Amino acid sequence: MTDSTFLPPRREAVRLKRASKLSTSSQRWLNRQLNDPYVAAAKSAGYRSRAAFKMLELDDKYKLIGKNALVVDLGAAPGGWSQVALQRGAAKVIGIDLLAIIPVEGAEFIQGDFMEEGMDARLTEMLGGKADLVLSDMAPNTTGHVATDHIRIMALAEAALAFACDILAPGGAFVAKLFQGGAERDMLNTLKLRFRNVRHAKPPASRKDSKEMYVVATGFRGAE
Repeated sequence: MTDSTFLPPRREAVRLKRASKLSTSSQRWLNRQLNDPYVAAAKSAGYRSRAAFKMLELDDKYKLIGKNALVVDLGAAPGGWSQVALQRGAAKVIGIDLLAIIPVEGAEFIQGDFMEEGMDARLTEMLGGKADLVLSDMAPNTTGHVATDHIRIMALAEAALAFACDILAPGGAFVAKLFQGGAERDMLNTLKLRFRNVRHAKPPASRKDSKEMYVVATGFRGAE
């Protein structure tokens, strides 16, 4: 049994106490967190968030993290994907986020914007060469307006793809979060030109009611 398939045994649902002062949306979020087996499993395994299991499941399926890989983790906070990359054998992991990240042994974190001028060169220098894998679990703050939220996450994913194409080594891989909605077609066309294999994935750790999905692109063809 792999780490990605480990979940604690089912338990009786936890009910919120003294929740009357919370908004309805806050009550729903807390109930979901308290009764989510991946939240409990992440805490038990020492991962920063339940999202670590998404990376474990994606790596189990697509073998993304090669031994001694050089990995860039965009939008790395709170650090769960970086933890998994190191656990799976990456030689070096550089994470970047607008938020400060509590240190993870073996990883280096930058508090900043990956779209800042010169950031690609800075990360390449820190890695000691081109990256083998660029990860992006980034998502913008949602507005509740489906079309607007979809456009915003697609813009972020497209920026991550452009960045990845600047720092990936030939043969490298790229993983990014998307939302289902249809406007991702243009991005997929670009991915197919730049990578040999492009797939959609919804790992089991993604909540069933979530529109999130991931694009997994492998076999980077190299800079144009």
